[in-house]
Amino acid sequence: MTRPGLTRMTKIEVVVTGDDVAAVEGVFTASGASGYTVLSSVSGLGHGGFHQGSLHFNDRDTLRMIIGVVTDDNAESVVSSLRKLFETRPGVFFVTDTYVSRPEYFT
Repeated sequence: MTRPGLTRMTKIEVVVTGDDVAAVEGVFTASGASGYTVLSSVSGLGHGGFHQGSLHFNDRDTLRMIIGVVTDDNAESVVSSLRKLFETRPGVFFVTDTYVSRPEYFT
């Protein structure tokens, strides 16, 4: 599928505990991503039970979501590195095709 005037890229959304945010940021940076967004205090229900979004005085136990958009060529590097990270750490990631209007912001 094509979207006239838009460029196809890959969006990767990662949910981890506060302890692993730096590792995920490193994965995006090493892949050549020009940036990413970190959302704090993410709530959700998963294999580890329900996670409350906001814990007072403790930002390491809360979940964070890191969202990055990379070129399709760089996506495999990110996915491979995240799979390796999640062999020993809790977390989940989602990979989707996306389209952007200003690709120079992401390369």
